[in-house]
Amino acid sequence: MNEQENFARVQKVIVEQLGVTPEQVTLTASLSEDLGADSLDTVELIMALEEEFGVEIPDEEAEKIANVKQIIDYLFVCQPA
Repeated sequence: MNEQENFARVQKVIVEQLGVTPEQVTLTASLSEDLGADSLDTVELIMALEEEFGVEIPDEEAEKIANVKQIIDYLFVCQPA
């Protein structure tokens, strides 16, 4: 799976979880400032991403994720080769 495919999947999950438009979900979009996610939204988003990608994102790693690119970078590293 490449980064573009990851982006499309991440974008779909974010749109579903946060109720934003696909156009709002860019690589540099901040989860809180640009997409309006509060702390509960972020927890629910991380859980949905874990389910979608079949990975576990530890709390200490999830706390570091602030934008869409960081989600993709984390998932891309976690995906099996």
